[in-house]
Amino acid sequence: MGDFVGIKYSSVNEGEERKGGRGVPKVSIVPLIFLIFYEVSGGPFGIEDSVKAAGPLLAIAGFLLFALIWSVPEALITAEMGTMFPENGGYVVWVSSALGPFWGFQQGWAKWLSGVIDNALYPVLFLDYVKSSIPALGGGLPRTLAVLILTVALTYMNYRGLTIVGWVAVFLGVFSLLPFFVMGLIAIPQIEPSRWLEMDLGNVNWGLYLNTLFWNLNYWDSISTLAGEVENPKRTLPRALSYALVLVVGGYLYPLITCTAAVPVVREFWTDGYFSDVARILGGFWLHSWLQAAAALSNMGNFVTEMSSDSYQLLGMAERGMLPEFFAKRSRYGTPLIGIMFSAFGVVLLSWMSFQEIIAAENYLYCFGMILEFIAFIKLRVVHPNASRPYKIPLGTIGAVLMIIPPTILIIVVMMLASFKVMMVSILAMLVGFVLQPALVYVEKRRWLKFSISAELPDLPDSNVEEDGTTALVF
Repeated sequence: MGDFVGIKYSSVNEGEERKGGRGVPKVSIVPLIFLIFYEVSGGPFGIEDSVKAAGPLLAIAGFLLFALIWSVPEALITAEMGTMFPENGGYVVWVSSALGPFWGFQQGWAKWLSGVIDNALYPVLFLDYVKSSIPALGGGLPRTLAVLILTVALTYMNYRGLTIVGWVAVFLGVFSLLPFFVMGLIAIPQIEPSRWLEMDLGNVNWGLYLNTLFWNLNYWDSISTLAGEVENPKRTLPRALSYALVLVVGGYLYPLITCTAAVPVVREFWTDGYFSDVARILGGFWLHSWLQAAAALSNMGNFVTEMSSDSYQLLGMAERGMLPEFFAKRSRYGTPLIGIMFSAFGVVLLSWMSFQEIIAAENYLYCFGMILEFIAFIKLRVVHPNASRPYKIPLGTIGAVLMIIPPTILIIVVMMLASFKVMMVSILAMLVGFVLQPALVYVEKRRWLKFSISAELPDLPDSNVEEDGTTALVF
């Protein structure tokens, strides 16, 4: 369709202005870098399991290899598609434009569930770090109340505005990374390079290893659901993604390389939180305390950024008419009020799950969404090759297909390694989405709830029509 070639978004073509129509401040590049940092990582907290599962050599090599075959392609696709469709629906709009509204809704459902499941982890991890100082938070009613209080307090921060969340992420990111930088400097004189080569292929927990790597290096596309709130996204988003990629991967490799060679590696010790023990061994109680405080606060950074992404996704879906209009309601601070409330409620409901169950379940749902993204990316390249792409990956169609083959293989492996329980729960959750979308269409037809498409957004192309007017194959 010719009109799709020239599709225009005011945020892309007139990106120099700093405020949107509602007078809400846009997010600039520095907060955006740290929002991406927390969407994906939040620091090297939780990567210790990679050493426990496979030893130092495979842990270090794994983060390097996974960054190349997974993080780089996902970040590149996010840069291209996010600047092509710079609105808050993000990946939901990508899939809808390529495969139609049904699959767009399934993408939104799977990714929102994955994000909420992920977010249920962070209050629990925060309490795990502070329970050594406050033992009462180790379980029972005090722990339950603490989870509720944390969720309410951090939800309120999201309510107050994305720019506040962005600058809080900057502060928390710097505070969380500094102790690792200091610990690495202290470790350098004690490094024994032979420790990096420790490996036992006959004693590798491949499920834990792959899930740990995958969990710590995914979610690059989550920032796309905030694209409508970004200042001049056609330039800012690709740059922020590239800087965040260096920050995330460097933030993992630096402590892994320095710490696994500076202390004897006993793999059983390398579980969540072990870096704080390494800090005590290398630097003493002051560094141990600093790192524990950084770990606790980093979880808060993860929480507020993930909730921002989840809630703005619901707002974007409502602006595209996929959800009832009330989801598009903004607070006086410009934030998605209903989306924030739904995301917070989901976090509270899912906070009973264990750490490993959370990781496995969210990875499974996330993989389903990524398959749809890859299909949408390739189909839009084929069906609409001349569409406006402010940033375009410098590869042709064949090169783009080759680029996504390794991450697709990785997705299949991760899904196959899921336990039967996780697989069944995840499939059941996806089936709910298959029923929910036609149910919402029926509700709209019966006019029980109001649905509308925002007048500020351009029309999406017909997913089955080529630019020359011929009909394309439906995926």
